Amino acid sequence: MKVVLQKDVPGLGKKDTAVDVAEGYARNYLIPRGLALPASSAALKRIEVIRDAERRKEAREEAKAREDARKLKERGVTIRVKAGEKGRLYGSITSKDVADTIRAVIGVDVDRRKIELKDPIRELGEHMVTVKLFSGVSADVMITVVPTEEGR
Repeated sequence: MKVVLQKDVPGLGKKDTAVDVAEGYARNYLIPRGLALPASSAALKRIEVIRDAERRKEAREEAKAREDARKLKERGVTIRVKAGEKGRLYGSITSKDVADTIRAVIGVDVDRRKIELKDPIRELGEHMVTVKLFSGVSADVMITVVPTEEGR
């Protein structure tokens, strides 16, 4: 019997998918508990509409991520910090600092967990950082660390 799942069912499928199950399983377990509905042409059509909407939304998000990646690659970011005589920072620059600076300077909202920073930045100069914006879309961003006037 073909049914349309109304909720995620472990071992069977995710919400809004059509699956074939034994008739007894559908009539005695899935349908009474509200986990599934019998597959009708209207239900199958609704699933197709939902999938099309999800594909369009994902395409829009990927296009936005590609545009954000282009902005990040073109501009780069400069961070001003207090530093000692030999170019060592008082403290360090973390992925949160990089994300906050990108948001403030370029206007691209980046999750700090999507910034690949091997170690916190502890020295002045230029540092290359990779930012993952979407599945398969990332940008290499040049982070330039310069001292503030009072830091010298």
